[in-house]
Amino acid sequence: MAHQPKPLLSIDGLNISLPAGSDRSLAVANVSLSIGRGEVVCIVGESGSGKSVLASAISGLLPGNALQATNGSLTFDGHDVLTMNEAQLRRLRGARIGYVFQEPMTALNPLLTIARQVRETLQAHGRDGSADKIASLFRSMRLPDPEEIGGRYPHELSGGQRQRVAIAMAIACEPELLIADEPTTALDVTTQSEILKLILELRAERGLAVLFITHDFGVVRDIADRIVVMQNGQIVETGAAVPLLTSPQQPYTRRLLAAVPDIDSAPPQDEVKGPIILDLGQVSKRHKKRRRVFGQTRTVAPALDGVDLVLRQGETLALVGESGSGKSTLGQIITGLLERDDGKFHFLGEEITCAEDLFTRERRPLVQMVFQDPQSSLNPRHSIRRVLTEPAINLGATRAEAEARMVELLGRVGIDPAAADRKPHAFSGGQRQRIALARALMLRPRLLVADEPVSALDVSVQAQILVLLSELQRDLGLSMLFITHDLRVAVSVAHRIAVMQGGRVVEMAPTSQIIGQPASDYARALIASIPGRHTAEIQPQPFAQRDFV
Repeated sequence: MAHQPKPLLSIDGLNISLPAGSDRSLAVANVSLSIGRGEVVCIVGESGSGKSVLASAISGLLPGNALQATNGSLTFDGHDVLTMNEAQLRRLRGARIGYVFQEPMTALNPLLTIARQVRETLQAHGRDGSADKIASLFRSMRLPDPEEIGGRYPHELSGGQRQRVAIAMAIACEPELLIADEPTTALDVTTQSEILKLILELRAERGLAVLFITHDFGVVRDIADRIVVMQNGQIVETGAAVPLLTSPQQPYTRRLLAAVPDIDSAPPQDEVKGPIILDLGQVSKRHKKRRRVFGQTRTVAPALDGVDLVLRQGETLALVGESGSGKSTLGQIITGLLERDDGKFHFLGEEITCAEDLFTRERRPLVQMVFQDPQSSLNPRHSIRRVLTEPAINLGATRAEAEARMVELLGRVGIDPAAADRKPHAFSGGQRQRIALARALMLRPRLLVADEPVSALDVSVQAQILVLLSELQRDLGLSMLFITHDLRVAVSVAHRIAVMQGGRVVEMAPTSQIIGQPASDYARALIASIPGRHTAEIQPQPFAQRDFV
């Protein structure tokens, strides 16, 4: 009988308590799992299922005053993590366990160059922090100009580049376990595909064990050896990737899988032939030259370069493209948050000469925006009642009218009006996005601009929001510009899709035509990069498990 190597990480019957007054007593309840060297284990589940709390416990990052392990064991390479003191945990973190957080912009220090941040990580663990070592690390991450890019600050990098830097910091000291907490959630599909390939290459080359936390089963299909499904702090199902994905045993797992958008089974949308409400012609936006810290001057490529776009009443047009393609810039110009440099702009048949024209008392209610992150777009100091009613009252509605409209819309988006006196932090991410949607509809707009409104949500909540948007659009006759990097989401809601690249619309056609017969190479590349569609192409040869002494 072949000798089975000991797991690198072993968890047995772990309980982690929540503070008194929480919605449940345990954040993690009786969890047992193990990870072997060179193995990729994916933890999936909705927000609040305990995924990130479990990851924090493994790396010794639990906030001791709020969350505490009350039962069970957690060992890494035979060492009890739960009994380690802070000095021992600091030696473990970074050196033997690397951690990649979901949002690299908040994980990276905005005041330090990326090279200095990586150097500090290396030197903290007594490793070589030379410029050659850092450049070599950046080269392995497929970062452009590895010798030069280290002098840049996080805000000067794209989202995908920042995530590669975060991974570089996590693996700089060649850890044995990499914990990746939703590392690709907010990335466009092509960048996401590159990040997944990179993680799998590190596994294949170094025998790196990976604990990958995600709510996207498309990603799971691409990288997982084993899958752990969590709900309300408990493991409800676990097993090898292929059997679990093809024949899930638990209703919760089946529900999560059913909520993943599928571009191949989406019903075709009927063509909308209503009157044109938005007409853009050759709209351009250029960034000015900016001077770098080191005295170098460079010109950034145009954010928008001659965009033509038409949107009809009752129609949803999805803007799809990678980060930096100009999608959000175009949305901000349409809502008056940004001034265009050139081009024609007509709204409801009237010419918009400048952004200020959209802020008149008559036009302001007619164009509203739903932002990607409701946590930052809702004022944390105001009650939901004030967030929703104040804009309407400021534009002439009586308090009674605003209150009645608030009650109606909260009911439409599935929020109990009795909770209107609570503040945003008292709601889940999905509930906050529903509230943000209700706020946008309070002024009875004709055009709704939704900028990545579901990219950070669980697949089940995402599905609910997409259905809600479609219902509201149909019932209220809304026109909607839906900005997304995910073609799966676009297919779920859009009558037409405009594919953007480098500030230009490279293709615009009915949704079924974009998916079935894309005319541009770029659209075909986006479709090919959708997670879960080409698992065999993304996965390098698995690491050969062997004994380690």
